[in-house]
Amino acid sequence: MSLQAVLLPLFVEVALTFVLWMAMAGLRTRNFSAGDVRPQDVALREQRWPARTTQVANSFANQFELPVLFYVLTILAFVTHKAGLIFVVLAWIFVIFRLLHAYVHVTSNVVRLRGSLYGVAAVALLLNWAIYIIEVLTSPWV
Repeated sequence: MSLQAVLLPLFVEVALTFVLWMAMAGLRTRNFSAGDVRPQDVALREQRWPARTTQVANSFANQFELPVLFYVLTILAFVTHKAGLIFVVLAWIFVIFRLLHAYVHVTSNVVRLRGSLYGVAAVALLLNWAIYIIEVLTSPWV
């Protein structure tokens, strides 16, 4: 697969992370400006942010869990020339369901739906890792 085909899902996941970061920063800035939160109230990560701000912050923080394994796998698969069509399809499934998960997380926050979306993304990533590991372990070492 081409470099662009392999890395485009990764770029979309990175963009999602930055969008959530900007949304969180905007909400936190408004919270400070409105006097809803004082810096000393949250200086040690105390949970004193309003619910909406916490909701977006939790979605942002979630981008540093499973997606980290996605980033590592994408780079490994590309560098070792193991990023074929199945890899790219599973990568897109992962990213699309991460986008849907984040959307639900920052809007309705329906936990059951959010959990289902998370699960589909996790299974896609797990399958991609399993396929990659099998391909690497069954390939001749050069």
